[in-house]
Amino acid sequence: MSEVNIGITKEVMDKINVHSVSELKAEQVYCFRVLLCDNEVDRDFEKFTRKSLEKLAELFVGRTGIFDHNNQSGGQTARIYETEVVDFPDKTTADGEVYSALMGYAYMVRTEQNKALIAEIEGGIKKEVSVGCSVKKRICSICGADGAKGGCSHLRGKTYGGRLCFVKLEEPVDAYEWSFVAVPAQRAAGVTKVYAEGGSEDTENRRLMEMADAACDELRADIIRLGCFLGGEAYDAQGMDIYGLIRLKRQLEKELRSKNSGGSRRVSVKKEADLSFKV
Repeated sequence: MSEVNIGITKEVMDKINVHSVSELKAEQVYCFRVLLCDNEVDRDFEKFTRKSLEKLAELFVGRTGIFDHNNQSGGQTARIYETEVVDFPDKTTADGEVYSALMGYAYMVRTEQNKALIAEIEGGIKKEVSVGCSVKKRICSICGADGAKGGCSHLRGKTYGGRLCFVKLEEPVDAYEWSFVAVPAQRAAGVTKVYAEGGSEDTENRRLMEMADAACDELRADIIRLGCFLGGEAYDAQGMDIYGLIRLKRQLEKELRSKNSGGSRRVSVKKEADLSFKV
C-alpha cells in the first residue's frame, strides 16, 4: 500500500464544473477513481474488447451513479467527470490479451444526506459496482456467431478443442449508468483512489472469491425478466445448473427477438465491478 498526497486540482474542478449548474469548489466535493469494467473474461463468461472499452470511455463521461440499477432520480449518488482506458502490459487476460481497464473519475457533492454513504464507501461497505450499457454485437469466441442475430450452439464456460467459450461484447451504442450493487460479476475492479481537498490517497487492490452461485442468481433474475417480457410466464429455473440456465436464457432471448423482430437489435448488458480502496 502506498500513500500519495494528491489534492483536487483546478483542472479537476474545471472538469467537474462542466456537469454542475453552479460552480463548485474543491472543499464541496468528494472524488474517487473507480474501475468500471475491463477486458477480462468475467463470471458470466463475457468480456468487453479493448475497442469496446475505448468507446465506453466516451459514453460514460457524465453518467450518474445509482443503486441497484434503480433509475429513480432520488438514488443518484455520484457522476463520472473523466475516463481513461489503462493498459497493464505485465498482466494478461484468460484469453491471452494484454489486460486493459476502463477507469472512471467520479465526484459527489458533500452534503449532510450523503455523509453516511461516504463513510460506507471509505469503510468498504459500499464497494461493488455494476455498469449498464447497450451493445450491438455479442460474438461467440469459438465460431464468431453474433448472439444478437440468433447465436450458435456453443455454451459459455465450456471448452471446445482446448478453447474456452465466452461472449465478446462489441460495438457499444450507449452507456446508461453505473450502480452500487450487492454481488459483482467482474473479479478485479473498483475504486482505486479517493481524492480529498488537500488530503491524501491510499490504493489497495482486492480480489473477490469465485461466486458461481451468485452468477446463477443473476441468470435466474434475467430469466424472470425475460418471462415478464414474454407475457408473464413463470419459468422454474431453481434446479438448473449454470449451463442449463444459460441455455434457457438464450432460448428466451431468441423468442423475445422473434416477438420483436421489427424492432431494434440492441442488447442491454450489465457488467459488474468491485470497489476496493482505503483512505
